[in-house]
Amino acid sequence: MPPQSGRRFVITGANSGVGFQAARILGSRGAEIVMACRNLEKGEEAARQVPGYDAGRVVVRRLDVADLSSVRAFAADFLADHDGLDVLVNNAGVLGAPLGLTGDGIETHFATNHLGHFALTNLLLPALRDRVVVTGSREHRRGEIDLEDLVWDRRPYKAFAAYGQSKLANLLFMTELHQRLTAAGSDVRAVGAHPGASSTHITSGSGNPVLTWVGYHGAKLVSMPAWRGALCTVYAATMDIPGDTYIGPHGRLEMHGWPSAARRSRSARDAELGRRLWEVSEKLSGVTFPLG
Repeated sequence: MPPQSGRRFVITGANSGVGFQAARILGSRGAEIVMACRNLEKGEEAARQVPGYDAGRVVVRRLDVADLSSVRAFAADFLADHDGLDVLVNNAGVLGAPLGLTGDGIETHFATNHLGHFALTNLLLPALRDRVVVTGSREHRRGEIDLEDLVWDRRPYKAFAAYGQSKLANLLFMTELHQRLTAAGSDVRAVGAHPGASSTHITSGSGNPVLTWVGYHGAKLVSMPAWRGALCTVYAATMDIPGDTYIGPHGRLEMHGWPSAARRSRSARDAELGRRLWEVSEKLSGVTFPLG
């Protein structure tokens, strides 16, 4: 990875897991990092472990991507305080959450993993200089999006199905965003990455102590450490790759290994579905594409 001195990154969900490890790696190469975290106390504790913190290159700002008012507040404060942003890393996510709606009336997985990042990206686009990194998952291949029932009124709710739906939305968003950027004549690119099987606390928001325990300790037995999974994110964020590139571990089933080109499902390449998802996301978030 080339030196990152003079480059500014925003990383959502940066206080733990892949986001935290990505911040540490980027900080070690001289990057300026804004750690966007829901819990400021945990964020500050994590930030003190990121290279560059003592030099003032690492700061923590509050952001709850599941709350659209928080997204708007974060974006407004960032734009007021900074003259530009090189890379936005949309990393924060939940897995296994029970059925529930956010204060904006959005299902938890869809709100956290997709819609909040959709809004954040479009709000920060005028300041972006290089790229947006979208975080996907191998589970997007099992995802099915029902744009008429995003709150699961007509379908029996299944937490992992809701997660898969949100991860499919992430990849559709990446492709549609890059196409819109290209059409607007922007040099900004949209790329994606997934961390394979990495040991993180992503199931901590499940509300189920058994799932949380199994998710964390089970992952430690069969998964890569979080820093290895973070390499895919860092690769997507820093290397000279084309827009609409998706990065994941190179090994069997993309569970382990070093950063390489990752596969996408046929649904993730459905341009019409991506366009319709974008329109629905604009309506739900009240945020539109600011360029062109």
